[in-house]
Amino acid sequence: MSTRSALARQLGVVAGFDDPDASLEQYPTPPGLAAYLVHVADLRGDIDGRTVVDLGTGTGMLALGAALRSPERVVGVDLDWGPLRTARTNERRVAASADIEWVQGDATRPPLAVDDATVVMNPPFGAQRGNEHADRAFLETAADIAAVSYSLHNEGSKEFVESFAADNGGEVTDAFRAELDIDRQFDFHDRDRASIDAELFRIDWA
Repeated sequence: MSTRSALARQLGVVAGFDDPDASLEQYPTPPGLAAYLVHVADLRGDIDGRTVVDLGTGTGMLALGAALRSPERVVGVDLDWGPLRTARTNERRVAASADIEWVQGDATRPPLAVDDATVVMNPPFGAQRGNEHADRAFLETAADIAAVSYSLHNEGSKEFVESFAADNGGEVTDAFRAELDIDRQFDFHDRDRASIDAELFRIDWA
């Protein structure tokens, strides 16, 4: 197993969004944060030999991180075909040997026939008006298809995530503080770079 820092370096070549959509909250997951999530999941035995599904994969950062840690296969699902084209290019850049499928579809109603998967995701936080609680629908999908999931959420989400998991047959086993660095990419951004406090949760759905 490569180190977390080595994984972050490998993911440093992953390109972000060419034309991000604010309504979909298309923000790239930083390589260091993606490496942290994948490394923790691998240490817990949730990657090696498993089917890993990245819901709302975007340009493939989390899916590709998982693909570099010996899964049985990886599936990246996204509604927007543009980022998926970039994800295919990124797959060649990182040269992962795992079988990766890129699926265009709604991550909240994915066209997948999988269960007992490991879900990894950086869902929309619901920060845009009219899109509040967008992460709930992603968690609902995880509850349907996952044995275990790893998901990033806005700071202060622990009570909500724990309650949702308990109501849907799951249990939050681990919670970690995280930091999401965001570069200016939309007109409403007033700084060149911002750091958002976030939380990473591992949920056991078994």
